[in-house]
Amino acid sequence: MTLRWVPGWNGLTEPEAVSYVAAVEAADGQELEFGVAKAINDFVLGCKTDGIWNAIKASCILAGARTLSGALVPLVGTAPTNVNFVSGDYDRGTGLKGDGSTKYLDSNRNNNADPQNSKHLAIYQTSIATTTSLLLATANLPGRSAIVSFVPEGISLRINASINTDSNGNAVGFVGGVRTSSTQTSARIGGADFPETVTSETPLDRNIGVFASDSGGARTDARLAFYSIGESLDLAALDTRVSDLITAIGAAIP
Repeated sequence: MTLRWVPGWNGLTEPEAVSYVAAVEAADGQELEFGVAKAINDFVLGCKTDGIWNAIKASCILAGARTLSGALVPLVGTAPTNVNFVSGDYDRGTGLKGDGSTKYLDSNRNNNADPQNSKHLAIYQTSIATTTSLLLATANLPGRSAIVSFVPEGISLRINASINTDSNGNAVGFVGGVRTSSTQTSARIGGADFPETVTSETPLDRNIGVFASDSGGARTDARLAFYSIGESLDLAALDTRVSDLITAIGAAIP
């Protein structure tokens, strides 16, 4: 039997969380632990409280679900296209593991779907790439958007630009970037922000890939538990909400 959550029952209050949990359970073929469902509800509620929920346009929680199929149910937006991931690549607590060779997701979110000067990219990594690779990215062309893991230098970000905003390191946890105007971008890694002046370009008309570019270039062997794409938002607030989400999911899984 698949359990169907009702808003307001047992602490689940957010319609988006209720619908998402039901879709994940349908994909899994069984119900989630209440603690996992509650963590999802709290994430949605927290993002609404922070005023950042509506800026999230494409997102997957790549953890919590009982199966890979469930993990690829979108929290927001269109489901990603799976290229070569199998069930053995997925762990409920830590997420989906790339192989740096054949596996990636197409987010099915076009880089030009969000305003040129209002955009964010974010992931939560539970293990860091061992080689320089792409975590969330379009092809390497003018107007690209990308989170690049340089080993050992750190994280490099581009949002609708050909010039990087770089961090001073790399770490397990939340990694994100935001463009807030035609000139201002900022990367966030390890709880620190790295703002930079980078002029925007016309957004590249390509989908954004996860674990690689949209065409599968520079694939990563990092393990990711979350991704989000959308309009400009408060990265520190999203960092807190995503970090709390992944921690709560881990605590709720037996």
